[in-house]
Amino acid sequence: MTKERTLSIIKPDATGKNHIGEIISTFEKNGLRIVACKMTHLKQQEAEGFYAVHKERPFFKDLVGFMMTGPVLIMVLEGENAVAKNRELMGATDPKKAKVESPQSIRARFADTIDENAVHGSDSLENAKIEINYFFKPEEICERTR
Repeated sequence: MTKERTLSIIKPDATGKNHIGEIISTFEKNGLRIVACKMTHLKQQEAEGFYAVHKERPFFKDLVGFMMTGPVLIMVLEGENAVAKNRELMGATDPKKAKVESPQSIRARFADTIDENAVHGSDSLENAKIEINYFFKPEEICERTR
């Protein structure tokens, strides 16, 4: 096992329903630590830039619009195999599928639809590095001593 960092975003649907604390608690109870965190309201250019990989997909415009509907909490999580652990904790993108496959997952518990699915998490170590650098400067990430 290796210590990794990954990006997590608590999306506007979950922040709007006051699920921030429960989601963070899920990360912490499962060995992930927050080493950087900021709450912000994404501007169109930020949301489009972040999701640029999906620019040619039919859902791009709706995704960008949704991500601007309210505040998001953007975090860098650190821990053993953090990317895979976060993906496991999030559950399937479609909350209906998540409720069947992993009923205790974040999306099973807090998401309503495939479009408003509570959280984002990096899908690979390579993308985690890109996504972390998109939102955080190196000096904004705290080194943990324990």
